[in-house]
Amino acid sequence: MLSETELLYTLALQRVKNLGDISAKKLLRTVGSAEGIFKEKKHSLLKIDGIGSLKLKGLSIEEQLPAAQAELQFIKQNNIVYTYFLDPKYPEKLKHCLDGPIILFENGNIDLKNRKIISIVGTRKVTTYGTSFCQKLIETLAPLNPVIVSGFAYGVDITAHKAAMDCGLQTVACLAHGLNQIYPKSHKKHVTSVEENGGFLTEFWSDDPFDRNNFLKRNRIIAGVSEATIVIESAEKGGSLVTADIANSYNRDVFAVPGRATDTQSQGCNNLIKSNQAHLLNSAEDLIYMLGWELEEPQPLSQQKQLFVEFTPEEQKVFDYLNTKQKELLDTIALECGLPTFKVATLLLNLELKGVVRPLPGKLFEVI
Repeated sequence: MLSETELLYTLALQRVKNLGDISAKKLLRTVGSAEGIFKEKKHSLLKIDGIGSLKLKGLSIEEQLPAAQAELQFIKQNNIVYTYFLDPKYPEKLKHCLDGPIILFENGNIDLKNRKIISIVGTRKVTTYGTSFCQKLIETLAPLNPVIVSGFAYGVDITAHKAAMDCGLQTVACLAHGLNQIYPKSHKKHVTSVEENGGFLTEFWSDDPFDRNNFLKRNRIIAGVSEATIVIESAEKGGSLVTADIANSYNRDVFAVPGRATDTQSQGCNNLIKSNQAHLLNSAEDLIYMLGWELEEPQPLSQQKQLFVEFTPEEQKVFDYLNTKQKELLDTIALECGLPTFKVATLLLNLELKGVVRPLPGKLFEVI
């Protein structure tokens, strides 16, 4: 944790208008501290690769001190938790994003360490189908205990937060403003529940205005803290598509729920899928498989695939066929092996339990 003095200087550095998080991190890693940056000669800072005079404009502690002192006072008076980008508690996945904030502020009981984390975003004008899909998705994922991240806005965002809390999951709301206010105001009734089941995360100060650019800037945190971003519904243009684009730039998985070509609120998702910017998401099973969550925990040695496995004659027949194909549909396996589909389904389950076959989305099976 930063000392109070270093926190003050870090806040002042964050306030330098033209600097940005990428350049601020470069300065901090080179000089070693925010206080040192303000006390260093500017001609020395200009020798750092990528640091120009425009970025250093406003790098004056006298200019930034009043606002930084006021924000420090707000943090202390309201017991705001802050996390510096070099702290162990800073969101691990966000550490790998070059433009991640140098400092984050939070309320609640957020725990993003060693957790399955997904972001769910979408239109504010969510349809009944979108709401139902979101709720079902989270209910199915609940046994895996993921953290559900979103932006606390109308529509898909608040649906995801509420569904997570209904399932006893941690949920994190990333805000585009300071922790002294809530937008939209109608969501104030959810604040206590979110804080008890996760919390609020932001890089913005208590005096930052409601600005469209802040909402777009906030989206990189939603994308950055998670391993995958899911777009439930989106029109042809929208903030959730910006989040998806950012997630792709971070080399994170992006999923989109398809819809009818005539549905306005599905156009954005359909375009993401069509342009190969998102995996098609039909169910929670698709997500689980693509992220490899079912394979995350190593199996005990006794449950791992054995070198010599005993099969019944019918199991051997199904296994030999699948071994030649590596991957095949259930109905095709049944047809080619001359066995009823229900019988093959049972045989495949037995082979799965023996550790030689695994199911894939869409009634596909493959040899391990």
